[in-house]
Amino acid sequence: MSTGTERGRFADVSAQDVLGWVLILGLVVLGVHLVWQLFTGDLTLGRLGRYVWNGFVDSLYIGLAAIGLSMTYSILRFANFSHGDLITTGAFSGWTAAYVIGGIGIAELSSRLLLRADGGAQPGEVGMSILGSPVAIVLGLVTAAVITILVALAIDRLVYRNLRNADGITLLIASVGVALALRYVIAFFYTSDTRGVVASSPSLTDEHLSVIGLLPSGSINLHEATLVISALTLIVAVHLLLQYTKLGKSMRAMSDNKDLALITGIPTERVIFSTWVIGAGLAGVAGYLIVLDRGQITINLGWFLLLLIFAAVILGGIGSIYGALAGSLVIGMTINLSLVWIPADLNEIAAFTLMILVLIYKPDGLFGGVETA
Repeated sequence: MSTGTERGRFADVSAQDVLGWVLILGLVVLGVHLVWQLFTGDLTLGRLGRYVWNGFVDSLYIGLAAIGLSMTYSILRFANFSHGDLITTGAFSGWTAAYVIGGIGIAELSSRLLLRADGGAQPGEVGMSILGSPVAIVLGLVTAAVITILVALAIDRLVYRNLRNADGITLLIASVGVALALRYVIAFFYTSDTRGVVASSPSLTDEHLSVIGLLPSGSINLHEATLVISALTLIVAVHLLLQYTKLGKSMRAMSDNKDLALITGIPTERVIFSTWVIGAGLAGVAGYLIVLDRGQITINLGWFLLLLIFAAVILGGIGSIYGALAGSLVIGMTINLSLVWIPADLNEIAAFTLMILVLIYKPDGLFGGVETA
């Protein structure tokens, strides 16, 4: 009898359960190895703290962009492959505005308008840092959001509105075409060259800033701090909008059931308009902040990030904004903490591998596929 009972128990164990236990065991082994490296001195606490901090910073700009992508899917029901190039649009438009304002009397107007495509004044000469040109940096951030919103609304009016009732594949292909067109329009004006547009970040250095040794030399990179404060502010603002405003409730209702929302009198076109405004604005800000952190700009900026953004959205549970944020945190941390064990050129592979393993065990994502804004 006991043998039969044991066989029954094993029969109830699925392949997904086995994979789940293997995944947990693997994470435990990596955790133990991490502690061992700290104990033996092969890994310093400061270096680990830098990996954790970088993972948190990366997860914030991925999260900002992922919110917009998740909202687009949740409300409009299609995977928007042009979202990455909206990020690029925000980066170029925002930094153009910053250069035009901050470089007055320092660089030629044509050079500022084309973001040093002619090899004009260096970022340091123009003072492109948060302390060197704070007004220009802030106005550039606002411009990035506004221009990206206008571009997204124009694309919706010209392309997506005519395909509102089309199937998902048609919309996906259309979005790929929009992405390519948008990218090469940007390349036509700005060239395809990668170049530096941000000066070295100023830092605050103080022994009192160090928290149990996690901040190397007790320093705070002000550009990273600007990114963190801006991103967290916007994420909290989106949360408050979704949970406590009439628009947010309408968006959540339309996300759950578009037809029912239409019957109950919710203005669906207004909700769609708001979705583009919020999603595109966040994408533009994300692109601008990424350049502020990295210092360089390229026409492939958003395109290269798009896979990570999709990974975050799918991992969290496609259609869920909070899932997208959770997925972004997992992706950002994995990319950086994996550097403890693997080379930097393989760290994104670690993130995608973890995503695949989690999805095999939990196909609906971390938030169970709850399709709600």
